[in-house]
Amino acid sequence: MRTAALSAVAVLCATGLVTTSANTAAADTGVPNGDVIANLWSWNWRSVARECTDHLDPAGYGAVWVAPPAESLKHPSGVWWDVYQPYSYKLNSRFGTRAEFASMIGTCHAAGIKVYTDAVVNHTAAQTGTGYDGTVLGDKYDPPMYDRGEYNVDVCDRDIANWSDLWEVQHCELLDLPDLDTSDPGVRGKLAGYLNSQLALGVDGFRVDAAKHIPAAQLADVVARLNNTTSGARPYVFHEVFPGQPPSPGDYYGSGDVLDFTYGDKLKSAFRGDITSLSSFGQGLLPAANSVSFVTNHDTERDGRHLTYKDGATAVLANVFQLAYKHTTPTVYAGFEYSDPQGAPPNSGGFVTDTNCGNGWYCLNRDRAVTGMVAFHNAVGAAAVANWQSPRSNVIGFSRGSAGFVAINNSGGAYTGSFATGMPDGSYCNVITACANQVTVSGGRATVPVPAKSAVAFHIGGGTQNPGQVSASYTVQAETAFGQNVFVVGNVPELGSWNPANAVPLTTNSSTYPRWDGAGVLPANTNIEYKFVIRQDGQPVLWETGANRTMRTGSSGTVTVDGGWFRR
Repeated sequence: MRTAALSAVAVLCATGLVTTSANTAAADTGVPNGDVIANLWSWNWRSVARECTDHLDPAGYGAVWVAPPAESLKHPSGVWWDVYQPYSYKLNSRFGTRAEFASMIGTCHAAGIKVYTDAVVNHTAAQTGTGYDGTVLGDKYDPPMYDRGEYNVDVCDRDIANWSDLWEVQHCELLDLPDLDTSDPGVRGKLAGYLNSQLALGVDGFRVDAAKHIPAAQLADVVARLNNTTSGARPYVFHEVFPGQPPSPGDYYGSGDVLDFTYGDKLKSAFRGDITSLSSFGQGLLPAANSVSFVTNHDTERDGRHLTYKDGATAVLANVFQLAYKHTTPTVYAGFEYSDPQGAPPNSGGFVTDTNCGNGWYCLNRDRAVTGMVAFHNAVGAAAVANWQSPRSNVIGFSRGSAGFVAINNSGGAYTGSFATGMPDGSYCNVITACANQVTVSGGRATVPVPAKSAVAFHIGGGTQNPGQVSASYTVQAETAFGQNVFVVGNVPELGSWNPANAVPLTTNSSTYPRWDGAGVLPANTNIEYKFVIRQDGQPVLWETGANRTMRTGSSGTVTVDGGWFRR
């Protein structure tokens, strides 16, 4: 939940902004794309394509991980899990047509973003009915791709009963789902053929669902049969291997990386408790070279194992830490909001509708703190964690060598302290607020004010402004009630793209009230439209009345905006 404070803390809880751009041909922004994976779970193909162009590439994400593209059960009641019940390997699904899928891949590639899909290869559908492309299944062992003899039904025709028995885990049925006999070379060939059909369209890799239920050597054979990607590289493969019972995650390192569930476990424990415990965070995790990290996913946000969007700023801060800490390939999960854990994403007739952030969708990948930390993650590279500091309960700070520094405050009150940053002296942008405030390092140290449930982060190359930007200062007179805060919002990303949740915060105090002041950056040589707004937790945003305010920035210098009085 957002807290009322005269700071940028409210920005951390933002769910994202609404995009209205058309799905036109993508153009790479030139921003370097790193290795951060955006897990846009259950988004349709049109929305993924727009996101690659409008948000993932500008933020520096390196890849997008999307839902299973195969035709699946069309559940009459509407549930999220029907896409994990394949009816055929045709690429017309609840997320769009095969042509839209191919177009999405091309659009994302043009923006410099790789595409990974969810590969459901352990099983087919447990429930009979009609699929999203019209395939009718009358018997669960009779989909169009396989014969009954290509399942393990004759060796184990029941659900897994003993999860400590490796043979059962890999030969019996998971949740009544028909278990494919991957000891059969013909089955492995069909699975590879399905994945190769995606590689031919430009897919760059796969997250293998339920990988632990396939013997490691047999899954490795499927991976070995895969063609190279259209770029000429080997496809990137990472496996879902749920921990706690056999097999071991390490059994699968030979054919891909493994998602690290313990990573999310440790983050939930720390951010629900005291984050000073993160000083020993790396202990007990999978090897960095063989793993992919996550704070939550579509399963664990629903079963209570990991933090979710319902944890508000706490979950955002866990993602900030993931992107700040040196360990492994990070993922950022952006799904849909739900009251029923079984419920389907926003849809029309079962087919997923376009993503509209803040209206049934939670677009964490766009949150300004998260996008700032994607840039931080890319900038610090392989620099080691150093200068670890825990000045009080639930407050930590650490550097990434001399390349970057982050301070995180998981407490309910603001904290200001002096930190050893390991950074060269100078003035740096706080990437959490898109440079709405700066931090000055002198003698390697900085006095850093960190709002409650917020963070401050800066890195080499993140000066007071980026190329193509000018500095901006804002002032407006506004009479407010207790708990109300004033922000400036406008038509450019630096002003939140008209989303008040990502607006630039202004501050006041007893000596300057009712004047509210703030600072930030704006794009150079640009026509700007903006308004001031008043926000209070749990209350509707109060917008200025009248036409949008306007200005034009120059090529350099500082833009000073004196808004006069807030126009009610």
